[in-house]
Amino acid sequence: MELNIKELSNGIRIVHQEVTHTRLVHCGFILDIGSRDETKEQEGLAHFWEHMAFKGTKKRKTFHILNRLESLGGELNAYTTKEKVCFYASTLKEHYGKAAELLFDITFNSTFPEKQIEKERQVILEEMAMYRDSPDDAIQDELDEMVFENHALGRNILGTEQTVGGFTQQDFFDYISTRLDTSRLIFSVVGNISFQKVLRGIEGPLSQIQPKRSLYVRSGFNSYVPKIKTQERDISQSLCAIGRPAFSLYDPNRFKLYLLNNILGGPSMNSRLNLMLREKHGYVYSIESSYQPFSDIGFFGIYFGTEGKTLKKAQSLVLKEMSKMANTKLGTVQLHMAKEQAIGQMAMAEENYAALMLVYGKSLLDHGKVDPLENIFNQIRNTTAEELQEIAQDIFNPDMLTFLTYTPQ
Repeated sequence: MELNIKELSNGIRIVHQEVTHTRLVHCGFILDIGSRDETKEQEGLAHFWEHMAFKGTKKRKTFHILNRLESLGGELNAYTTKEKVCFYASTLKEHYGKAAELLFDITFNSTFPEKQIEKERQVILEEMAMYRDSPDDAIQDELDEMVFENHALGRNILGTEQTVGGFTQQDFFDYISTRLDTSRLIFSVVGNISFQKVLRGIEGPLSQIQPKRSLYVRSGFNSYVPKIKTQERDISQSLCAIGRPAFSLYDPNRFKLYLLNNILGGPSMNSRLNLMLREKHGYVYSIESSYQPFSDIGFFGIYFGTEGKTLKKAQSLVLKEMSKMANTKLGTVQLHMAKEQAIGQMAMAEENYAALMLVYGKSLLDHGKVDPLENIFNQIRNTTAEELQEIAQDIFNPDMLTFLTYTPQ
């Protein structure tokens, strides 16, 4: 399927793929701004902005924003990560124009009404309390803080009670004015619509946006020190999080680590960690490892919960599986099966057109292009057992891992 990309004179880019065997269109703005781009005093501001985009524009109140697509059976949504803010929608193809116009309005014309800030402040404080009451979420956030100590990548996307409690209308305007860069902003569309119709619905308004270049430069992280920490919590089972920095978005080894992570503790039930800790020993209900690349560094982590009496055994088994991958080269059949599994998962993910729309936007932002999936498949197919073992010896080195454990009081 053909991919269309157009860059406007102000630097904003539009990426589109037509898919004729669906009734829907998925579209969204992806901005290269995230929680890591906040100062310590601004912690939580990007996520608060995501909330406030739905609370009023120059021509719409909250009800009109929320009702515009929902009343037509569409969906409007947004999310914030450490490096991106996204506003996106899914709707029947005949309502694409309404979706595009609404997304443009909330992205560029939000007014951040003071009364709505006060209301939403309470909503976010409740969201924080909910996460604090969820040890599974809390341990992941705290592991980030330990791995990326004293750096914006380690801070909670939600912010703190102190920062969120103090934000004013001007803070939002100031943050957007210093961080927004029209050359780092994508409008992405995937669905049953031609490129001409996409442009007809959005090119005019987008062309009116004045070109803007941000002088802001992200601060890198290069001061990792492995740590070990155990704390008692009001929980019924022990939780363990293990992590460390990993490869960035631009590292040629990133797809190899993706494959390695998939073998160790990816989403499939036949991952080595799941087979060993759940299926063989029954120590966990679930265990997963993850690899998340950022623009200048990455993160590798493992999470699981188990009974207090089996905690040490479970931790030992995790390290044993990592050691096996570092010390024993995969056999030809094992490697082939692992590659086919990873490629199959990626191919299935491509069938999710809403997610694909976001992937295209992020890829264009991060790499200046959208790699055909076949190119990624080829990188995975060309990975050797020796390369995987070498990466395992680096990333799975136990002396470089940070350990965080929550135990029952």
